[in-house]
Amino acid sequence: MTDVPSLLEQFGLGDDDHAAWLESGLDDDAFVDWLTDRVARRPAGARARAVYGSEDVHDFARRAILDALALGAGDALLEIGCGGGLLLREATAARAAATGIDHSKEMVALARERAPEATVLLARAEELPFEDASFTAVAMSVVFFFFADPVAVLEESRRVARPGARLAVYTTAPELRGTPAAPEPLASRGHFHTDEELVRLATDAGWSGAKVASERGGQLLTAVI
Repeated sequence: MTDVPSLLEQFGLGDDDHAAWLESGLDDDAFVDWLTDRVARRPAGARARAVYGSEDVHDFARRAILDALALGAGDALLEIGCGGGLLLREATAARAAATGIDHSKEMVALARERAPEATVLLARAEELPFEDASFTAVAMSVVFFFFADPVAVLEESRRVARPGARLAVYTTAPELRGTPAAPEPLASRGHFHTDEELVRLATDAGWSGAKVASERGGQLLTAVI
């Protein structure tokens, strides 16, 4: 039997989260999937808003992506899984046009607050609501881990990218499975890839020049069209 109170406490969730779980009407065997959604895959609730609204959330990933993309005037960025919108905000500060998508309604609302000059839409990474060749840069920050079909996501991101566009994806290496960076039981719902596998995924999706820079379990995949 799932120890719901202990797992909620382990992830810093409170009474509102417990109430949301009870209101879901789901069986205990669905709890880990529900927890993964609420904490990270489709963040919701007061804790999620506080975490993803923090000024330093995933700062290491955001800095690596922005350094790799070197955005400026004339760029059109798409961020897939934009969370609280901090990367979008920095992109607009660099005078780039910025668009973000997320499949969490609460994150879409938060990103619109934090990055008012960006366009933020509720959408799925596998079905982007944009025309072909719409963007000069595509970013994914600590979301690639959750995609069950990463090639499909990379193919879709390539479809909406213009010739010469840059890709930057920051994700979590297999050696961090079970650590605070990727704790169980959430890690069991994620997808880890070696550096070589990431390069192969991007290449299979039609991106060129794929390479991975790894540091302390963080992986930065970059590629171009």
